[in-house]
Amino acid sequence: MLKHTYSILLADDDAEDQEILKDALLIGEANLTVDSVFNGGEVITYLNACNDSRLPCLIVLDYKMPLLNAEEVLAILGGNARYKNIPKVVWSTSGQPEHIEKCINKGAARYFVKPASGAEARLVAGEMIKICKMHLKA
Repeated sequence: MLKHTYSILLADDDAEDQEILKDALLIGEANLTVDSVFNGGEVITYLNACNDSRLPCLIVLDYKMPLLNAEEVLAILGGNARYKNIPKVVWSTSGQPEHIEKCINKGAARYFVKPASGAEARLVAGEMIKICKMHLKA
């Protein structure tokens, strides 16, 4: 069990979807904080304002966001050495193969289709937590 706090950055323009995932991520994770932003531009602003010791262990991106979508954010982050090693995942209502392929090719570790139930949300959240913890151990 991790003794220090760690954080995940969640970017989604839908407040309800943010709340569903945030609740699922925080179950049993007393040392986790989830910071939320509403668009791709805010992802970049948030990360640029973080000092290195406070960078998130995982970045979760909704595919369809205002200003910059997940694919565009992934391209920007992948070109910056400071953010390149932070795992990034996409979660989206879109399961279109071309969206999945583009995001994986731009550096997403995983692509999750948004779940239809609370139980499915907990499963997705569990996979995200695993990715985060593997990054922290690296």
